[in-house]
Amino acid sequence: MIKVCKFGGTSMANSKAFEQVKDIILSDENRRFIIVSAPGKRDKNDRKITDTLYACYDELVATGAIKENFQFIRDRFHEIVTQLKIDIDIEPILDRTESEIIAQKSAEFTASRGEYLSAIVMAAYLGFEFVDAAEMIRFDSHGRLNAEYTDDKVKTRLKDVKHAVIPGFYGRDYEGKVRTFSRGGSDITGSIIARGVKADLYENWTDVSGFLICDPRIVPEAKPIKQITYKELRELSYMGASVLHPEAIFPVMKGKILINIKNTFKPEDPGTMIVPNDKYELVGNESIITGIAGKKDFTVISIEKSMMNAEVGFIRRVLSVLEHFNLCVEHLPSGIDTLSVVIASEQLKDGVLDDVVNEIRENVSPDYVHVIENISLIATVGHGMSRRVGTSAKLFNALAEAGVNIRMIDQGSSELNIIIGVANSDYQKCISTIYKAFF
Repeated sequence: MIKVCKFGGTSMANSKAFEQVKDIILSDENRRFIIVSAPGKRDKNDRKITDTLYACYDELVATGAIKENFQFIRDRFHEIVTQLKIDIDIEPILDRTESEIIAQKSAEFTASRGEYLSAIVMAAYLGFEFVDAAEMIRFDSHGRLNAEYTDDKVKTRLKDVKHAVIPGFYGRDYEGKVRTFSRGGSDITGSIIARGVKADLYENWTDVSGFLICDPRIVPEAKPIKQITYKELRELSYMGASVLHPEAIFPVMKGKILINIKNTFKPEDPGTMIVPNDKYELVGNESIITGIAGKKDFTVISIEKSMMNAEVGFIRRVLSVLEHFNLCVEHLPSGIDTLSVVIASEQLKDGVLDDVVNEIRENVSPDYVHVIENISLIATVGHGMSRRVGTSAKLFNALAEAGVNIRMIDQGSSELNIIIGVANSDYQKCISTIYKAFF
């Protein structure tokens, strides 16, 4: 059995966390490939190493040097190495890293050095081989992951390696330059390595014991999710459930590899298992829904026109307007004579909203255009919904009794989720009401 383990920033924050991680890894000989993040905050007043590296780049652009911010990084890694009594001379490694940051003058290269240094130190601490992610992970000319080429590289490089520590978050492009994923991208690295080595399990270790059904800041008694499918997780991650990077699902989906979200500081907790549909196990009285998640601050542009359904190209012309303004559409609920376009309000600032509405009027000559701002989208997700009669009725009745006015409804054809739009002011009340209705 092969297990790939990724440890997040909190799991790498200080020497005590390093010790905890070592105990977890060495407790199971199947944990062979370890992906690490840059050290996170030690306490609420601390700084993350990655944030400090971005500050290094800003300092470099402004002054041509990084001495002020890089000293914080030096001190942090010196502290970890000294307290753990690791047999490694970290000073020349830090000197070389500082020089390379200055020479490269690249924000992505600079940001990647937290994971790089973290992996070197952890490899020395465990006695494992250090394998640089830049040797395996490739980005194409558009800055996107070259998945198949990367998969081949991972298979070749790790074929005869028994144990390795690999830095997360970055790879390199076709020119050999270091490129990074978006923040939290070490999750993606772990998923890529898991696929490449054909792992039986990808363990993603963080500071929480898996996913909860909804945000505990809204519902303190929210129960943990024991098991969730890839598709359900994609829906919840997209709507703001952020325990795992949403892009980390794709590589493991291809290999049908199980993911276990685990807590570094409570390793005895079972966490959440993420599985393909055909490996989902029905346990006892399966819940109708799996989770509830949401996002605030959307704008709905509602377009009405008689006989819209008979007008060829109507929707295409509306979407061409949005493409002209480089806008991403979140949802597109429609009726016979109506079409609603849901867009994140952040994209419509500085007069863009007015320009979009005016161009829609010019392009499709609607009878009426209505704009609704300050809307929250809330997704109720669960593959059990498609097999249970009355799920929608239960949800909508509960919200009606709570006095929550629903401004929009959108349900996918897969019947995996029900998405509703409510006023921002009803956001927390809506999530709490749905939770209580089903749990």
